[in-house]
Amino acid sequence: MTIATTPKPPYYAVIFTSLRTDGDAGYGAMAGRMDVLARQQPGFLGVESAREGVGITVSYWRDLESIRAWKANAEHLVAQHTGQARWYSDYTTRIAKVERDYTLADRFEVPPVA
Repeated sequence: MTIATTPKPPYYAVIFTSLRTDGDAGYGAMAGRMDVLARQQPGFLGVESAREGVGITVSYWRDLESIRAWKANAEHLVAQHTGQARWYSDYTTRIAKVERDYTLADRFEVPPVA
């Protein structure tokens, strides 16, 4: 896993935080398919994911319309419904506008917080 490379802000982040049910029940295959499919969507900028107890996946998007289109994608709808029925005991989705970002490489040029 690498840190996503994103353009200069503004852009959007979809933060999906989840608790899984026991067992795989097809989750791994579907997660892999959703990663491939999301990367093909117009407006997709990158993704980062971690799981240790609580799972957190952050996907980055050019604009809100790109997020809406991804949410309405037919294969993604199947994954969402299956997740609700089988894979998640709880989850929260948050959408945020990224107005500022910086990296370790920028450490000497960190912009001031407004």
